Amino acid sequence: MIDDQLTKCGIKDRTGAVMIDGSPAKLVERALSRREGKLTETGALSVKTGKYTGRSPEDRYIVDTPHVHDVIAWGSVNKPISQEVYEDIKAAVCEHLSHHDIFVVHALAGAQRKYTRKFTVITELASQALFCTQMLVRPSKQELDEYGDPDFIVLSAPLLKLDAAKYGIHSEAAVLINFEDRKIVIAGTQYSGEIKKSIFSVMNYLMPIEENVLPMHSSCNMDPVTGDTAVFFGLSGTGKTTLSADSSRALIGDDEHGWSDDGVFNFEGGCYAKAIRISYVTEPEIFQAIRFGAVSENVVLTPGSRVPDYFDETFTENTRVAYPIDYISNAQLLGYGGVPKVVIMLTADAFGVLPPISRLSREAAMYHFVSGFTSKVAGTERGITEPTPTFSTLFGEPFMPLDPMLYAKMFGERMEKYGTRVYLINTGWTGGPHGEGKRINLPYTRAMVTAALTGEIEKTEFVHHDIFNVDVPQHIKGVPDIVLNPRQTWRDKEAYDEQARKLAAMFEDNAAKKYPNMEDAVREAGPHSK
Repeated sequence: MIDDQLTKCGIKDRTGAVMIDGSPAKLVERALSRREGKLTETGALSVKTGKYTGRSPEDRYIVDTPHVHDVIAWGSVNKPISQEVYEDIKAAVCEHLSHHDIFVVHALAGAQRKYTRKFTVITELASQALFCTQMLVRPSKQELDEYGDPDFIVLSAPLLKLDAAKYGIHSEAAVLINFEDRKIVIAGTQYSGEIKKSIFSVMNYLMPIEENVLPMHSSCNMDPVTGDTAVFFGLSGTGKTTLSADSSRALIGDDEHGWSDDGVFNFEGGCYAKAIRISYVTEPEIFQAIRFGAVSENVVLTPGSRVPDYFDETFTENTRVAYPIDYISNAQLLGYGGVPKVVIMLTADAFGVLPPISRLSREAAMYHFVSGFTSKVAGTERGITEPTPTFSTLFGEPFMPLDPMLYAKMFGERMEKYGTRVYLINTGWTGGPHGEGKRINLPYTRAMVTAALTGEIEKTEFVHHDIFNVDVPQHIKGVPDIVLNPRQTWRDKEAYDEQARKLAAMFEDNAAKKYPNMEDAVREAGPHSK
């Protein structure tokens, strides 16, 4: 049967061996024997991904077919490529795979089986097969026996370098998604995150259209006693992983979820965590998960001892580790929970003007959902000398193929239908911008999150912030009142007003440029600079 499936994909006249659904132990053995990586002191498989140590947005394309031409939100993120070029590259990938050992993984995306999609991954690297085995939802034996044809196939040839001039593409690497052919074709990059995020992009297309499920780039956790579920949105550096990893709550998942009428469910069966500067003190759960069966990418190993040096960024700042979610002690292994009672949107405002926590109306929540705001601070990237705003649509712009307002409308409908409360939490600066003020204390932020999750926050008085157009609580247990009102933490109140209006204008400019079809009521619910 597998021979027929491989032939249908174009992988024929094979000269290499095939391993189908190898166990983690077998895949680790094969990876080591093929010199794809080394075992670390704790037993994790350590690999290097070569030239590409992160996603390559310029090399990602969606095939422009009649089926999707009028549906995809084309632009700098969702770049089109012709069917002809796709077929040529796919043929090159299949020809390459025909002459190498290949590893086949039958996996699932979507922990709640009602909405599951079957993904078969075919790759030339045992380490990538291990990554997919650990990161996706593993089928039961019965599900494997009844697997049949997949909903989507991933063809990954990371060692194949393409001729960019021949195909008219950006570089030697390419990530192609074809919704009509139901395939993802990847060449030239060993960074396994491209597989993960391509599958996420496919789910973000399929779920709204085929299942009326809202896909979310978020983490989710739940109260193990009451079952109350919470969703956390936030870009890198906002504290999403730290704040959602609460030992008193069960982790549903850390990155990709769907929100259906039944509740929320994890798209994945594993976690893909940043490893840079990780320690047992800062992230004990993740630190202890880096053991046999886990895959670490681009982490420097101390010569001789193979002790990982998580503070060494020689290869990249974007060091990663992938592991199955059951390596986390407080994980909700079923991978799903009830309808969210609370949604928390996290931002790290380096301008120092957003309230540490504020309540959002339905329209304001839709506005901030599509805005996806945080800010970079001076020194984080070359050329950045002052706080710089970052807006990533839906907190996951690179992975959302449809019109952003479609996702926002679905979010607003669910918020209204289920009475879900939404809060915007600023984990950034107070008392002034970065360089003058100071970072909001983590214990204060944790107290705010707890008050939001338990509903205690709703028992206090709220005051409207006219510039940011949000409601600000005046009292939260464990947080000084002055901290809740950012203007009061600035010595120069007029300077605060000027900075606040400056940031509000950035919100307005971003919305005007990126969302011309935004509903008037949603636009009006955003910040106002005048």
